[in-house]
Amino acid sequence: MVSCTSKPQKIKYEGITQGSYFSITYYDEEGRSFEHEIDSIFREVDNAVSLWNENSIIRKVNRNEDVVVNQIFKDNFEWAQKASEFSDGAFDATIGPLVSAWGFHYKKELEMTPEIVDSIKQLVDYHKIEIIDDKVVKANPNMTLDFNAVAQGYTTDLIGKFLESRDIRDYLVDVGGEIFAKGTKPNGEMWTIGIEKPAENFDSERSVQIKLKLKDKGIVTSGNYRKYIEKNGVRYSHSIDPKTGYPVEQNLLSATIIADNASWADCLATICMLIGKEKASKLLEDQGVEAYFIYVGKDGVIRTHNLR
Repeated sequence: MVSCTSKPQKIKYEGITQGSYFSITYYDEEGRSFEHEIDSIFREVDNAVSLWNENSIIRKVNRNEDVVVNQIFKDNFEWAQKASEFSDGAFDATIGPLVSAWGFHYKKELEMTPEIVDSIKQLVDYHKIEIIDDKVVKANPNMTLDFNAVAQGYTTDLIGKFLESRDIRDYLVDVGGEIFAKGTKPNGEMWTIGIEKPAENFDSERSVQIKLKLKDKGIVTSGNYRKYIEKNGVRYSHSIDPKTGYPVEQNLLSATIIADNASWADCLATICMLIGKEKASKLLEDQGVEAYFIYVGKDGVIRTHNLR
């Protein structure tokens, strides 16, 4: 039996998942390790919504195989559809064909022309895909899904819920930069989260622009400065506008969203990068979230804007 006066032990578990890192810290008086259970959660998410797993449900759906979707898949689909409705289609999980064509998936990119973009755009419309009786129904069989803008945030929340089911009340879950901070450290100190300073290139050294204190909130940063491709000396953002079919061009370098969960923060951060600082500021009004924008001013100077 553990005494109620026992000092909580700090447990930390780190590794690689979903093409990125994860770092989980929590405090437990019993000093329990949940590595096996957490690994199982990662596998379940990977088997449901990973585009890099040949046998995942989403890959089977995209290949039009007869497959029944599970709750993890449905949860991601529902978050994506909610984000699409909220953003009037700026966020669209059927963006997959365009993302692949531009070279951001596992396929070799095409030589993009206005004609090719227009033809592929016909496959992108979140209104034309739904789940009926646990099966995905598409208006066009060539439509595909991409949950990359919500899956890591969702995974963060899923792990947080698991820890709480084991009576862990103070934890920090970070899956590829999608974070949820619950409770505090044993001394009552809040969790400290750093927002990365925009880098010049994808392999530039990382540095912190802003440090925030967080408790009982999810925080996600989306940026275009590390995820891009270059063609003929031109750098293209990984954020693709479903309405135009082209990578977005605007002065917003990164958007950080603080919300009640990491899933919605993940969606909102992506939306901000798609529509830009001005439209995002208006869209997020009265949404009960906080936003930090890092952008390039008209004078070419990098600036920050805090929306509360």
